[in-house]
Amino acid sequence: MGIISWIVVGAIAGFIATFILDSRDGVLMTIILGIVGAVVGGFLAGMFLNLKDPTGINVETIVVSVVGAIIVVVAANMLLGTGRRGTV
Repeated sequence: MGIISWIVVGAIAGFIATFILDSRDGVLMTIILGIVGAVVGGFLAGMFLNLKDPTGINVETIVVSVVGAIIVVVAANMLLGTGRRGTV
């Protein structure tokens, strides 16, 4: 998949993941975590689901990227101590 496609899909995945997790990351961090999540999701899908290099912007790549972005956002929030806290 081309770099522009990765950026677009990663940005979409990052916004969906932060919406699902109700995370309070900034826009730039959301995009970066989404792009990293798209790469992680693609790697995991290739490893465990035997999906071969999803290409283009379609439902399959977005779902795989969102799952990867959720994993990356949760990991980043745990490591950095950011995101939503259990305050009253």
